[in-house]
Amino acid sequence: MGRLIYSGIMSLDGYTVDEDGSFQWAAPDEEVHAFVNDLQRPVGTYLYGRRMYETMRFWETADTMPDEPPVVRDYTAIWQAADKVVYSTTLQTVTTRRTRIERSLDLDALRAMKADSDRDITIGGPTLAATVVAAGLIDEYQLFLTPIIVGGGTPFLPRDVRTGLEFVDERRFAGGVVHLRYRAGA
Repeated sequence: MGRLIYSGIMSLDGYTVDEDGSFQWAAPDEEVHAFVNDLQRPVGTYLYGRRMYETMRFWETADTMPDEPPVVRDYTAIWQAADKVVYSTTLQTVTTRRTRIERSLDLDALRAMKADSDRDITIGGPTLAATVVAAGLIDEYQLFLTPIIVGGGTPFLPRDVRTGLEFVDERRFAGGVVHLRYRAGA
């Protein structure tokens, strides 16, 4: 059975995007990007809401851009090799390979997907993840804390959920980013 992992980059005050919807402050440097690549290698399926999918579809063609560093080419291959499920009531078509649209998030179907998967599954986007976090389906949290306070925006974690976590490990990066990994259900 694969793990369901909620992973993301957030500001020190807990936001994934600021009040203007920007996340430029969260762009990983090469050291962090290489670490993310290694975390993503075991992933077989990415679960996205529409907005996160629209951001991530960049990776469908990132390998065609000239002069991209090896870390970007590596992530492009990892992303392209995984299946993607986009949960959206408004998106009519997808423009990336290995991608399908689901009109609603069915928690029982997600439980079955986890049980049937031999690879990890990640969920991206705080709005979609909030439902899954509240349902207690997340197995692991992988947080990249960026040394910036943005003062508001979209929170990484839902505000109305309480769950125990077991610390697994941490990694500090030269640029000040800290990766924290927790197992759910402690």
